[in-house]
Amino acid sequence: MRMRGIIGIILLVNLKPTGSIGQTNAVIVVLLVCMFVMCFAWSWGPLGWLIPSETFPLETRTAGFSFAVSANMLFTFIIAQSFLSMLCKMQAGIFFFFAAWILVAGVFALYLMPETKGVPVDDMVERVWKQHWFWKSYMTEDDPDEDLKQRKLEMAASTSRS
Repeated sequence: MRMRGIIGIILLVNLKPTGSIGQTNAVIVVLLVCMFVMCFAWSWGPLGWLIPSETFPLETRTAGFSFAVSANMLFTFIIAQSFLSMLCKMQAGIFFFFAAWILVAGVFALYLMPETKGVPVDDMVERVWKQHWFWKSYMTEDDPDEDLKQRKLEMAASTSRS
């Protein structure tokens, strides 16, 4: 977030109405953008792939991961298509815009993403999601294995009656 803010400040102060910037500041901005991309690739970048693979329970992992990948690619496409237009319109403000989104993502991760270190995937629902202060309200108390057993018993009883 700091790098985006620094880039935004440099451009806000030094970008001329003609869209030009001094060579020294241009080199600094390019280096900061490269450093941001490098840091993003080592930190936030892989989380779109890592979090779904570790947190979805086995019963919903395939559907959940496919949704996560689709959403990741959709938003990557939207950002790639809109970045240049936004840059032309917002100029230096675009860096503050994305810095704000990084802040939102950080707050989301801090408060709403549970720690999964040392928790086996099989126990994720019981030990993580059902215990989390926010997500537990979205979890059902029903045991899916018990529900499945009950449905099998009902089907067996109905076929034996016929």
